[in-house]
Amino acid sequence: MIVVQNLTKSFGGRDLLSAVSFTVSSNEKVGVVGANGAGKTTLLKMIAGDVPASDGHVSLSDGEMGYLHQESDVALDRTLGEEMWTALPEVNSLRARVNEIEELLTLEDNDSQALVTELEDVLDRFRVLGGNSVDSTIARVTTGLGFSNGDIGKPCGDFSGGWRMRISLAKILIRREAHLLLDEPTNHLDAVSKDWLAEELAGYPGAILMVTHDQDFLQKVATRILDVEQGGVQSYPGTFSEYQTSKASRQAQRDLQAGRQEREIARQEKFIERFRSKATKSRQVQSRVKSLEKIDRIERIVTLKGARFQIKSSGRVEQIVLNAKGISHDWEDSPALLDVSLEVERGQKVALIGHNGGGKSTLLRILAGEVVPSEGDINWAERAKRGYYAQHQDESLNPDSTVLDAVRESAQDQPDGVLRGILGRFLFSSDDVYKLIRMLSGGEKSRVALAKFLVQPNNVLLLDEPTNHLDAATRVELLSALRDYDGTIICASHDPAIVEEIATHVYTVERGEIAGSEIRV
Repeated sequence: MIVVQNLTKSFGGRDLLSAVSFTVSSNEKVGVVGANGAGKTTLLKMIAGDVPASDGHVSLSDGEMGYLHQESDVALDRTLGEEMWTALPEVNSLRARVNEIEELLTLEDNDSQALVTELEDVLDRFRVLGGNSVDSTIARVTTGLGFSNGDIGKPCGDFSGGWRMRISLAKILIRREAHLLLDEPTNHLDAVSKDWLAEELAGYPGAILMVTHDQDFLQKVATRILDVEQGGVQSYPGTFSEYQTSKASRQAQRDLQAGRQEREIARQEKFIERFRSKATKSRQVQSRVKSLEKIDRIERIVTLKGARFQIKSSGRVEQIVLNAKGISHDWEDSPALLDVSLEVERGQKVALIGHNGGGKSTLLRILAGEVVPSEGDINWAERAKRGYYAQHQDESLNPDSTVLDAVRESAQDQPDGVLRGILGRFLFSSDDVYKLIRMLSGGEKSRVALAKFLVQPNNVLLLDEPTNHLDAATRVELLSALRDYDGTIICASHDPAIVEEIATHVYTVERGEIAGSEIRV
């Protein structure tokens, strides 16, 4: 059980979260929702002890806590299999000692009887702790998260940032602690892995508190929703769809009550203003003034907006925008792309789909000029102006820069007044533009990265998972902007809305090849 009591976090004299209290019972699966910057990640960090609370405290009962951050935590020099074993420190130490004793027993100058006795004791403890089933558990979890059998022997450093996040998640699932804090666990997962994780968490024998913008995932897993809004947390029992219904009803009721109260206050204020100077009404006026001062004002529930923006192409491009032929590429000894050819015409919106590791991101990086392919030719139209949004674009931001400085780097001498207007549409208003990048949430960093990307003139967008980390409202705005974009798009995404509502052409990239295509005109 996780018990949160009066948890408060203040920044610069302002309460981001104020006197937040709730309990997560054993086996309960609780989703945490709210706009980017509302304090969801900060709440998890305080519960985990990574960030000190300004006030309040957290207590656990019956077990330890596992915490999935938005950043991966893996040793790059270990193999995937070795990293999985580190999730169980005692069992891993026993396994290492077994290997040491077995090596010592091959040497003649050791006390073999003492070593045999120790080996028996170590093996007994290893079996009691379930060591004999660890390899099968590792295989089940890593396979569920999309790793192949051949990946077990690869160094973690060979995997991309998204795959390293899967490694961190796999370690937590293998450890199976009594309490789990998960911050955006579905980011970088394809549909198959996401479905597997939903089933895994729904049946997990422990308390789970998870932050995610993935509404379909919450619908499958969550048994209760905590909505972080206006510095507080409101609890809604039931599924995500039940939460949406309950919140809408609560908002309508609150608006009705606030409206009645506002009308009554206005009536009393009108009386006070009318009779303030009349001695015969002095007592009544003072009584009503005191009554108004004591009123507990009903605050309306604020509907938080997403970023508001449009994307316009810069200049007309030729009819054939891209002609790529015979593209092959190897990462060291591992083939990533095999004889891929792709032709894209002006105005087409191409979606690249398929499992992670199939080659989508590698292809986009090659098309963007970030990587030189091992083989093949890439011919862009003469007037093509490419803009590339990487899957981990937010990671390239300088943590010591301000929001305004970060966008200014890409703005091509646009005045600060224009940039502040753009940032306002991305929900960075007033002094928010002077916040350091390191102080932002993952979703806020994504908005900065998106603004930084969109201030550049372009007529071709190369996008790698652009909706990751975005809250629901900002995601809707981005999808609308992409739908209306009058240029050319090549986008790798697991977001079904991009594939079903925006793409004119869909290509499946699997095992380094474009395996099939679907035209939606």
